[in-house]
Amino acid sequence: MSQIKKIGVIGAGNMGSGIVQKIAQEGIPVVMVDLKEEFVERGLGTIRRLLQEGIERKIFKPEQVQEILARVQGTTDFNAVADADIVIEAVFEDKQVKTDLFQRLDRICSPKTILATNTSSFYVREFAARTSRPDRFVGLHYFYHPAKNRLLEVIPHSGTSPETVEKSLLAAKLHGKTSILVKDAPGFAVNRFFVPFLNEAARMLAEGLADVPTIEEAGKRAFKIGMGPFELMNVTGIPIAVHAATTLGNELGPFYAPAPILTTQMQKKANWTLEGRVDEAKIPALVDRFQGVCLGVAAALVDEGVASIEDTDRGAKIGLRWVLGPFEIMNKIGIAKTYGAVQAICRKYPEFKMPAILEKQHRLGKPFEFNFVDLEVKNGIAYVTLNRPEAMNALNETTVAQLDRRFGEAETDARVKAIVFRGAGKAFVAGADIRYFVEKIKAGRIPDIVAFTRKGHELLLRIEASPKLTIALLDGLSLGGGSELALACQAIVATPAGSMAFPETGIGIYPGLGGMLRMTRHVGPALAKYFAFTGAFISAADALALGIVTKLVEPAEVDAAIHSLSVAGKPDKYRRRDIPEKLKAFAALFEPGSVATLLAGKVPGGANTELAGKVVKTLGYKAPLALRIADEIVDQQGLLPIPEAVEIELGRLKDIFATADALEGLSSVGRRRPEFKGA
Repeated sequence: MSQIKKIGVIGAGNMGSGIVQKIAQEGIPVVMVDLKEEFVERGLGTIRRLLQEGIERKIFKPEQVQEILARVQGTTDFNAVADADIVIEAVFEDKQVKTDLFQRLDRICSPKTILATNTSSFYVREFAARTSRPDRFVGLHYFYHPAKNRLLEVIPHSGTSPETVEKSLLAAKLHGKTSILVKDAPGFAVNRFFVPFLNEAARMLAEGLADVPTIEEAGKRAFKIGMGPFELMNVTGIPIAVHAATTLGNELGPFYAPAPILTTQMQKKANWTLEGRVDEAKIPALVDRFQGVCLGVAAALVDEGVASIEDTDRGAKIGLRWVLGPFEIMNKIGIAKTYGAVQAICRKYPEFKMPAILEKQHRLGKPFEFNFVDLEVKNGIAYVTLNRPEAMNALNETTVAQLDRRFGEAETDARVKAIVFRGAGKAFVAGADIRYFVEKIKAGRIPDIVAFTRKGHELLLRIEASPKLTIALLDGLSLGGGSELALACQAIVATPAGSMAFPETGIGIYPGLGGMLRMTRHVGPALAKYFAFTGAFISAADALALGIVTKLVEPAEVDAAIHSLSVAGKPDKYRRRDIPEKLKAFAALFEPGSVATLLAGKVPGGANTELAGKVVKTLGYKAPLALRIADEIVDQQGLLPIPEAVEIELGRLKDIFATADALEGLSSVGRRRPEFKGA
């Protein structure tokens, strides 16, 4: 696949400038085009203002902002995007304006250029048909604010080529978006159930079921969100809600059409008044109504093949910031209750029919099952994808079991000569699901953690010993169990975005899936202790220099690198290698005789005082018991055969997870710095 070197965006308004900002932030040169110089300057000013706010919030450094702005070219010259790899339309929702724009771009742009529409109201296929390149035309639907919201709906029409879809998904990944693949249908996936959420709030108000504050509160409770439907309409604009509902109503029928009170409020040019007392007695019925509508519509769109249940949930959680997706909510409240709530909606709105998928699940009497690991075989290469980007592909019982199953399928497929493990979204795998550990500790079920970890070890041993070449594609963040999965593979292909780290001692535990023992075989026990104890990040470049990464390539070169490895055969994974000069001082600090001093919070004699002082300070934030047990494990494992070394690691899990520090560290993740007591 060709490299994505330049992207064009047409439109310098809030949406267009936000898309431009995000693309530039992720390191890709981007051209922003609008009709008038004043529009371009306004868009550039918006980008500068938001980036300055980022500096004030310590998200960016001033020099980073200068680098980002240097990647942005603002212009009124449409010829500036002639050589772009992708050009994204982000102008206002007028079908003729968009059509004229795409016909103009079709004449200007190189034959290789993919044209993309950010429409939220119209069919992608209608614009594609008006160009000479329908196979290189796709929908890329961004969510507000596009510089902050990670969701991107990728919408191929029936004539979009597989190569265009693949390149669009690559572009999404390269500029930090989590993409979901959606059919070219009214409302696509997320707006299909989000717009009825807003509309139903207005209908309930018109029916006199409750006032605005009460309905607002019910909407927040129904989906565990920070803003209810009326506040959301105030923020995004009531006309947008009316326009979206009108479009859905025209395409899908009266159930989706805007409530008259919604149109009236738009004509008043006034926001909803949110203040007032919440009537608690009315909340349960309102929650049922909201859930009946939104869950019913979510099931209907999956029925129609618009999106999978997993992508529908991702759309809600990432794009709308719901705590749970629609199908997760169905499982949580129960299929029977869900069915009853949707049945009530079907009775109220006869044109809305019970979705077959929900009918079937109700008959089965079981919750929905989710698939988080995908398997695809292309040209003799099996790609096993951990597809849980909303949780950074974290490992839990379900994902490990599915990973095991997909690996087994790939290993027994006669077509397959190499098996690649990769993660969807920005992360490879961000470790284990912390909530699983916390729940098990609180329930007094630490043996479950040991059994889960043993299954993980068994899988990693199979991956390392597989007769077929196993490759980790490290093209994003990798933490804890993710780094351990990568280390178990026989080869690692990384991009510059790839990284590894072992943060466990900072949350009260130790790397429990073979990270320390495999790092020891790569870089020796001293450096393995340094990385495991401090949690220091290992960049893809450093991992290559250490011999951990087999090949370091640009994203567009990944397929070629994987093919090359599959032809060359298995590399000598644990071959002897020299430690890079820049890391020798760190290794020296963790040689036998020095570690005990470091763990006591002191600088070893003869050590580099400044460097050792920094390491001692870092270790001071770690769990003392976790550090001590990890030190003992590395020493005991030595260079024992890996299966024997694994048993030593497994043998200390009960000790570590029974500590108060483990519960403290795991419970603090994402909330605060843990306070370890050494207990």
